[in-house]
Amino acid sequence: MVDPTTARRITDAVDAAFERQLDFTAELIRHPSLRAAEASAQDLMAAEFAARGFEVDRWTLDEETLSTHEGYGPTTVAFEDLTNVVGTYTAPAGKGRSLILNGHIDVVPTGPEETWRHSPWDAVTEDGWLYGRGSGDMKAGLVANLFAFDALRAAGLTPTGDICFQSVVEEECTGNGSLAALQRGYTADAVVIPEPEENMLVRANVGVIWFRVRVAGKPTHVREMSSGFNAIDAAYRVMAELRELEAEWNSHRGEHRYFEDLEHPINLNIGMISGGDWPFSVPAWCEFDARIALYPGVSADAAWQEIERRLRSTSSGADVSAERTGFFAEGYVLEEGSEAEAALADAHGEVFGSALQSFTTPGYLDGRVFALYGGVPALVYGPVSRNIHGFDECVEIESVRRVTKTIALFIAQWCGVEEDS
Repeated sequence: MVDPTTARRITDAVDAAFERQLDFTAELIRHPSLRAAEASAQDLMAAEFAARGFEVDRWTLDEETLSTHEGYGPTTVAFEDLTNVVGTYTAPAGKGRSLILNGHIDVVPTGPEETWRHSPWDAVTEDGWLYGRGSGDMKAGLVANLFAFDALRAAGLTPTGDICFQSVVEEECTGNGSLAALQRGYTADAVVIPEPEENMLVRANVGVIWFRVRVAGKPTHVREMSSGFNAIDAAYRVMAELRELEAEWNSHRGEHRYFEDLEHPINLNIGMISGGDWPFSVPAWCEFDARIALYPGVSADAAWQEIERRLRSTSSGADVSAERTGFFAEGYVLEEGSEAEAALADAHGEVFGSALQSFTTPGYLDGRVFALYGGVPALVYGPVSRNIHGFDECVEIESVRRVTKTIALFIAQWCGVEEDS
């Protein structure tokens, strides 16, 4: 563990710069980094990396390269609009363990903005919470990575291990951003991803598949409805079939480690639907987009085959087809007992005065990229949030402060530090 005097220097340095940290987080929130529109926010991150003397690497994701990887998710937007930014700190001594500090810059859509208490892009601070789309998921964490490093430098300490700061895209839809960084050769002895995880460590999480279902109908005039076939009505029967699959997969939760006590770990979400061409014609088509989870240890290929089988055997009587439209990701378990987890537990205990807790989440995390394909312990640990992906998303300010201190102490213990000469 870091000695108490050094730890106090580091945490005091976090406190001294915390207002600047909040200001920068608010500035980042004001850049609406929706999918394929992350460029201005990535400009900001690249400038911050450069200002700290990091070697900056910015590149456009390459579909041809990514599509060869088993963890690739099909992308429905233009690849020329998808860019990652990485800043690398190379330790002068080069004798400590290496670390990746990863975070995603992309955010999900806001929904009707008039439903928010404040504009989702105004970054309002109120009653100890910072509001805005992406505040919790996960710009506060992305900024915490940087300011944790700054605290070490402000405390007169030099990390002795290399540190790679990653600002990636596509976490909310494919995971291809972190996958592209791994394919580009970025690896380390551990990775920390400060997603909004209620001051806890994620022990296990699900995999995810995105897909679009198309149901074909037979159009007729509504006066002759019985001679047609309503694709929208049929689509609801297809959805019911998928709900049965969801229930079946949930019934097996007792067979999957860390998921036994979750009430409903496998969630099917029908996220978008459209269909028909005219109010007075029996609709000839209907499409809906869906997301479903799968347990760690279940291959995405096997899950997809079961989905397709269910769609082929649906009782709707319709012509049904499906295509993958995003995540084709498998879940993972963070095995207990790693040195990286022990170091994080030490740092968390020093800051919070309590033991580090872990939990299982039924959501997707980019940690699977590093754990499954890089053999790197992936520590997903971050601040308290509310309403991520919903209206009035916000992150608890004091939690951000404490998580930043924890990450700073973790860097000091994991990478090692020396006094500045």
